Amino acid sequence: MAITPIDIQQHQFKSQLFGYDKAGVDRFLELVAEELERLHRQSQELREELSRTRASLAEMREREEVLNATLLTAQKVTDDLRDNARKEAEVILADARVRGDQIVGEAEKRRLQLIDEIQDIKRQKVAFESGLRSLVESHLRLLNMDTLSLPPHKKPEELSSDRNSSEKFEDFSDLMTEDEQAGDDK
Repeated sequence: MAITPIDIQQHQFKSQLFGYDKAGVDRFLELVAEELERLHRQSQELREELSRTRASLAEMREREEVLNATLLTAQKVTDDLRDNARKEAEVILADARVRGDQIVGEAEKRRLQLIDEIQDIKRQKVAFESGLRSLVESHLRLLNMDTLSLPPHKKPEELSSDRNSSEKFEDFSDLMTEDEQAGDDK
């Protein structure tokens, strides 16, 4: 049973012949003592709880400060990493541009070399075709020669039977004109 200060102030003891009822006063004092003891224990528990709460609060404040410092450090590190990554990306891009320019320059140089080689091959082709045409024309002239002197009384069939196969034709140089001989010497 909880005793309030008002209960103590308003409590009336029974009177007896020589004063108050001693048993009633003793019971009341026991009740008051129990209540005071309970309140004292409760007060002690509350003080301990308050002490623990204050310690916990102080620890949480310290953690908050550490977390804030950690967050600031993490933010700074993140910013530094971002800046470094951006700078590194710029360096890589610049290097890639330089390398790309080099590759394009080398490709252009190679393209010009190939054009020169193609032109040289075309010149060689023209020279070869010209030489081949000249050779073919000179051979055609040899084949179409009207100045081949065969004896008039022998027919070509008789001529071939008279000579063996190695003597069929004499030296062609005496059959060719001077212009044809000059063309073959080239």
